[in-house]
Amino acid sequence: MNGFQAIADRVEIEALRGEFTDAVMMCDYDRIAVLFTRDGVLRMPHASVELNGRDEIRAGLEHLEAPLALFVQTTHPGTIHLDGDVATGRVHLQEVIQLRDGRSHLNYATYHDRYQRTTGGWKLVERTYGTRHVEQPIDPANEFAVPAPEDRLELAAAALRAHGFMVDILDDATAARPRIQDLVPVGARVFTGASETLRLSGIDDDLNNSGRYESIRARILALDRVTQADEIRQLLASPDVVVGSVAAVTETGSLVAASASGSQLPAYAGGAGRAIWVAGAQKVVPDLSTALRRLEEYVLPLESARAQIVYGQPSAINRLLILNAEPHPDRGNVLLLREAIGF
Repeated sequence: MNGFQAIADRVEIEALRGEFTDAVMMCDYDRIAVLFTRDGVLRMPHASVELNGRDEIRAGLEHLEAPLALFVQTTHPGTIHLDGDVATGRVHLQEVIQLRDGRSHLNYATYHDRYQRTTGGWKLVERTYGTRHVEQPIDPANEFAVPAPEDRLELAAAALRAHGFMVDILDDATAARPRIQDLVPVGARVFTGASETLRLSGIDDDLNNSGRYESIRARILALDRVTQADEIRQLLASPDVVVGSVAAVTETGSLVAASASGSQLPAYAGGAGRAIWVAGAQKVVPDLSTALRRLEEYVLPLESARAQIVYGQPSAINRLLILNAEPHPDRGNVLLLREAIGF
């Protein structure tokens, strides 16, 4: 690549990044969508948001900005590394946000980008939003987003073990993935509950798409929900292994799970031969009353926002399951992660 072409590429990528900021501030969601390749991805890990493809990016950003009365984003050019028809880069930004209820906050973040040259010019292949510093966070219940320290993890683990659960404290989701392979026999009939923790960690993909196990979810998708409803219900209720997450883990040794449909709860409660729950450290709370408050004040709004994007309607706490003990030896497994992941 000659020097003039490299200069032209850099100018075009800078224009692309500027166009994104302008479109976001102008709430021009159609324009934002076409700045990505057709299979482009926009990620916000701090909020457990991943939008795939132009339609999802457009709808997702419109939904995320709906509660905002004011949004000002100031960007500072970072790096661009060219490699033929692809490139990577970073953009640093400062944001002032005011909600319609009057609350506001200031934060600093970084976009981590991948770009691709197309017939229509340079496009975003992937943009990941990484927070650096937040002042006056939007979420008044942000106590529920902070990972519990090691001593509280150990306290919760000890209480769970005393109640019959098997517990591993692991560094992160990367460590959880091989541990789950140890716990789930090859060929087992596995049902995975809907979980941002499983999706973001890659565990969901490992269990449903690796070919190592019989995916209950894949079988259900192939059945007619009206004429084969009884078969679907039986498959969900009694898999060999159910893997999911929970809304809270108490330091007194209880697990709290909630659901809008209730599809995963029979397997959690006792229908599955083995149950595995993966929970980030931010889900550890002192007691049951705090767990219920975490569910209502913190988890439900986040899950409703996700459900609105994915299903077109908010979520609800229609069914609630509290597991105070595991009476069957070697059945219930809790993987507590030192990192915060999921809701």
